[in-house]
Amino acid sequence: MTAPTLSAFPRPVEDLIPAARDLADQLGEIPSRNRIKKELRVGGPKADAILAALTRTDTPPATIAPPADPADTTPDPIADPAPVADPPPAADDVPPLVSAQAAPVADPGTKVTTDVIPTGSKGIRRAVAWPVVLLALPAFVAIWSGWVGLGGLTGFGVVHPLPGIADGFSINSAITLPIGVETYGAYALYIWLSGRVPEPARRFAKWSALGSLAVGALGQVAYHLLEAAGVTSAPWWITTAVACLPVAVLGMGAALAHLVRTHD
Repeated sequence: MTAPTLSAFPRPVEDLIPAARDLADQLGEIPSRNRIKKELRVGGPKADAILAALTRTDTPPATIAPPADPADTTPDPIADPAPVADPPPAADDVPPLVSAQAAPVADPGTKVTTDVIPTGSKGIRRAVAWPVVLLALPAFVAIWSGWVGLGGLTGFGVVHPLPGIADGFSINSAITLPIGVETYGAYALYIWLSGRVPEPARRFAKWSALGSLAVGALGQVAYHLLEAAGVTSAPWWITTAVACLPVAVLGMGAALAHLVRTHD
């Protein structure tokens, strides 16, 4: 028997029934389900439909059927993982023949749809930051003047930091107050809002930034109150608090730098 020609499209059951009848004539009996699947190269549903058609049209032989074809026990590479030989269904229980021909697959073709991007569209622009410079300049002047003035009222003044090395070099130590307090506050605020650091560092930066800004505000208030009252020397408790600021800023800066480099 000549095996059916392989095709890219599945053949309908009606076209396979003549080949199945030829196979039955060669075997002298109705072939089994696995034999139909193997010889005609079809799946389980088509094999059942072909077997049902042969059962309706062919009369079972009256003689005792010969032993089963040993080829039926051969596993079919196209068949289901564990095929089980089903006995021919009774004539009364045979379901109506339904064509198992698969619907042809539509050729997608080469049509490709692309989204048209308007040539005149512009990307989302970031908000400009240069107005912050205009805001920072007057704030810098006021904060710098306030801290330097408060430092003068609390004992800060002109010092010679390099005696014996550069005796002519002098500096007003009051400038350390705005540089230390306000610079740390701005940096800690940046660390807090950036969200790119571990959570312990972000939490520490948050509270230390708020504390630094609060201390800066209190320093400005204290200076203007003392200046308005004509005080030439600040009370001892204000002097004590202001004198501790450089040390506190150094400690908080070192702690924040350590937390920023520490990963969870």
